[in-house]
Amino acid sequence: MSVIYLLISISIVVAVGFFVAFVKAVKSGQYDDDYTPSVRMLFDDELKKAKKNSKPNNNK
Repeated sequence: MSVIYLLISISIVVAVGFFVAFVKAVKSGQYDDDYTPSVRMLFDDELKKAKKNSKPNNNK
C-alpha cells in the first residue's frame, strides 16, 4: 500500500512541474500567434516567386 502513496506523490510532483512549465510558456508569449502558422504554407510559393524576381539580372 505504501508503493501506491509513493507513486501518487511522484505523479503529483510531475504534474505540478508540467503545469509550471506550461504557465511559464504562456507568460513568455509562446502561444501568442496562432493564426500565422496555419496560413504560412499558403503563401510559401508567393514568397519564393518574389525572391526570384527580386534578384538582379547581370546577364546582359
